Amino acid sequence: MLLYELFNDVHFDCSMVDGAQNNCRFKMTVTVNNCKFEGTGPSKKLAKNAAAKAALASLCNISYSPMMHPQKNLPIPIDDKTASMELPQIHADKIGMLVLEKFQEVIKGQESYSRRKVLAGIVMSENMNFNEAKVISVSTGTKCVSGEHMSVNGAVLNDSHAEIVSRRCLMKFLYAQLEKHLNPATINQSIFERNPDNTQYPYKLKNGVLFHLYINTAPCGDARIFSPHENDSGVDKHPNRKARGQLRNKIESGEGTIPVKSCDGIQTWDGILQGQRLLTMSCSDKIARWNIVGIQGALLASLVEPIYLHSIVLGSLLHPEHMYRAVCGRIEKSIQGLPPPYHLNKPRLALVTSAEPRNQAKAPNFGINWTIGDTEIEVVNSLTGKTVNNQVSRLTKMNFFMKFANLLKNLPGLQQRKIIMDYGETKKAIKDYQTAKKELFDAFKREDLGNWLKKPIEQDEFCLPE
Repeated sequence: MLLYELFNDVHFDCSMVDGAQNNCRFKMTVTVNNCKFEGTGPSKKLAKNAAAKAALASLCNISYSPMMHPQKNLPIPIDDKTASMELPQIHADKIGMLVLEKFQEVIKGQESYSRRKVLAGIVMSENMNFNEAKVISVSTGTKCVSGEHMSVNGAVLNDSHAEIVSRRCLMKFLYAQLEKHLNPATINQSIFERNPDNTQYPYKLKNGVLFHLYINTAPCGDARIFSPHENDSGVDKHPNRKARGQLRNKIESGEGTIPVKSCDGIQTWDGILQGQRLLTMSCSDKIARWNIVGIQGALLASLVEPIYLHSIVLGSLLHPEHMYRAVCGRIEKSIQGLPPPYHLNKPRLALVTSAEPRNQAKAPNFGINWTIGDTEIEVVNSLTGKTVNNQVSRLTKMNFFMKFANLLKNLPGLQQRKIIMDYGETKKAIKDYQTAKKELFDAFKREDLGNWLKKPIEQDEFCLPE
């Protein structure tokens, strides 16, 4: 209605989309003043609605995002906190579209692996120029490794949830970007530059390089668990509900999460081999962790300043309060003593206009991953943590440890070459990162939200292969 009121020249065209593509059977294209906008949905009406919203977001800067609170048809910020955290709708839609298109492109020829419940990807932009933005990674998956397949030499992927895998793809990309500094001919192509005055962080991201995470649904754990049960009034009827903000675990060979407080505490290697179910921290909790310690991982934290996500875009189930609380809000009052440049990062949040409908299909036991520069996708059996051909994945700890050792040996500008011990000890020696991580765990404890559950230490006690 609003689109027809504001513009005379509005034409809708409907086309069918491949029915297999997660229930979005209809695609609507609306042409307004010679500009085209698209929307998809399970019905013509919903697809039309999404296309109209996309047009209004772009032409009139009217957002229907849940980050804004529509009242008398005027979108108004819920409050300043979440309003300043909103990513403009046209950018959110662009990020979602780039990831979905890249997924269609890389899965060509391997369509049997296109089945998915969760799809995630990371987009890199320079400043906020999305015309030149690049998709860095695409991944799918919803399962974790089963206990008997855990590895003592860092050779399996423990967590194959799509957003966790996409971040590992990003780490692989960051290693590749640092490797460009090993050759004078490729230095200028790297997103990193030398940080001459800083011995602690010899490299840093070039100005304006931003990373955006797309997930087609709310991350499991605290961000997702309350979303479907809320009405849209924006008023929480149970603000003191005990389970809010709790750290939660993904359970081996199950779906969904349980609060850490209902677990036994420490996980042991022999306990798991005897059949105790392996527990993994939920995706909401891991994203909260990245917002303190960065997305570069512990090893790279000894070479580069911490890197944070600029925004998180969801394809469905974005509930502003729950999402904000899950990714940064629940520890913002109690986090303290972070060694600079570590800080609490508050990513901008947004929902795409063409939301993904709920997918009732059974989740497959595989996940795919692709990183910019890869010639083809890698398909991982989520339960064994190895590829479907029983090879070691390119995203494992062992592979990253070897890349790290190579950089330490050859990267220009490192004053004191660090001795490489075993993987766990090498990570422990990266002091500021460990301090930031400990502060994160303490902040959760201070808020009485549970103790962060660690995997058995034996799995990090491996050395570089000869």
